[in-house]
Amino acid sequence: MNKFTDVWSALDWDDISLRINSKSARDVERALSLNKITREDFMALISPAALPYLEQMAQRAQQLTRQRFGNTVNFFAPLYLSNLCANECTYCGFSMSNKIKRKTLDEEEIGRECEALNALGFKHLLLVTGEHKTKVGMDYFRRHFPAIRSHFDSLMIEVQPLSQEDYAELKTLGLDGVLVYQETYHAPTYALHHLRGQKQDFFWRLETPDRLGRAGIDKIGLGALFGLSGNWRTDSYMVAEHLLYLQQNYWQSRYSVAFPRLRPCTGGIEPASLLEENQLVQLICAFRMLAPDVELSLSTRESPWFRDHVIPLAINTVSAGSKTQPGGYADDHPELEQFAPHDNRSPQRVASALTQAGLQPVWKDWDIFFGRATQENVVPQQTGKLSGIQIP
Repeated sequence: MNKFTDVWSALDWDDISLRINSKSARDVERALSLNKITREDFMALISPAALPYLEQMAQRAQQLTRQRFGNTVNFFAPLYLSNLCANECTYCGFSMSNKIKRKTLDEEEIGRECEALNALGFKHLLLVTGEHKTKVGMDYFRRHFPAIRSHFDSLMIEVQPLSQEDYAELKTLGLDGVLVYQETYHAPTYALHHLRGQKQDFFWRLETPDRLGRAGIDKIGLGALFGLSGNWRTDSYMVAEHLLYLQQNYWQSRYSVAFPRLRPCTGGIEPASLLEENQLVQLICAFRMLAPDVELSLSTRESPWFRDHVIPLAINTVSAGSKTQPGGYADDHPELEQFAPHDNRSPQRVASALTQAGLQPVWKDWDIFFGRATQENVVPQQTGKLSGIQIP
C-alpha cells in the first residue's frame, strides 16, 4: 500500500534547504521559459534568487489562472462548530490549556448559523472544530451532517484526522472535501509545538491524505502553517512533493493548496521564520506554475489590501467575512475565537472589490461557469506591475 510517509522518509530537509538556496538567476530564468516545470524548477521559483523576477512570475501565474479558471473566484465560509480541543499546541487559540470559554453548537445553534450564512449568500461551507474526538467526533458528525448539508451545495471539513472508514461514511452523508494541513513537515519542529494529545502523532497526520484518497473523497486540501518552522521555503517544497505524490496516486480526487501564516491568538507564539508579503506572492505564483489545475486558496488571515492585489493573480478560492468562533455568524462571541482574522470586510464588500478587478465571484457552483471565459469576459490586461507588491 502506497504511503506518502515512504516518500517523506527519503527527503532530507537540510539537503532540500541547501538546494533551494543554491539556485541561481539562470535557474529561475530557465523555469520561467518552460511550459511545464519540474521539481528542480519549483525550487528555483521559491528560492531567494527568484524574488527579482516577481513581476514575470505574476504575469505567468495570472495567464495560467485565466486559462484554467477563467475569471471565477469561488467563495466559501468556515463554520466553527466547537472550540473544544484535546490537544496542546503552542500556536493555536483552541489549545486545551488556554483559559478560554469553550462551546459546542447544538442543533438549534447550528441551524441559526446555517441560516445566517445562507443570508450572506454562501452555498459552499467548511466545517471546523477543535480536535476532540469524543465530544466532537463521528457521533456528533452523524447527528448534524445531514441537516447542515441540506443548506449548502458543497460541504468540506477541517477537523481531527479520521480513519479511512470514517471518511467513507461521511462521504455518504454529503462530505465533499477535507482540509488537513500538516502544519510543518519538519518532524523535530512538529514535536516542539505539539505537546499533548493525538496531534502529537506526526505520521498519523501525514498519512491522512492517503486515507482520504483511498476513501474517494472528491477534494483534498493541503498546506503548511508558515512561520512555524524556521524555513518556510523547505516546508513549501514538502507541500509540493505531497501534492505531486497525491496527484499521481489518487488522480480521481481534486486538490487545493492554502497558504496560512501565523496570526495572533490567545497563548500564541512568535513566528520562527517570517514569510513576507512579496515572498508569499512569489510562493503562490510558483505553485500556480507547478500545478495549473489545482485550486489555490487565500483566507481572511491576510489583509484586505493584500487580498485585493493577489487574488487576481493566481487565487481561485477565498473565504470572506469569516468568523473563527462557534456561533460567530448568528451571535457574536469574540472571546471564543481561534485567531483574529485580518480581513474583516463583509462578504459583499470583498465580492465588490473582486468585481471591480474584473473577476466573477461564484457563490453557488462552478459548473455553470465552465467554458465561459471568452475574450469579452477575460480580465483585461492590466497595466503597470501586476503584483502590486513592493520589492525591497
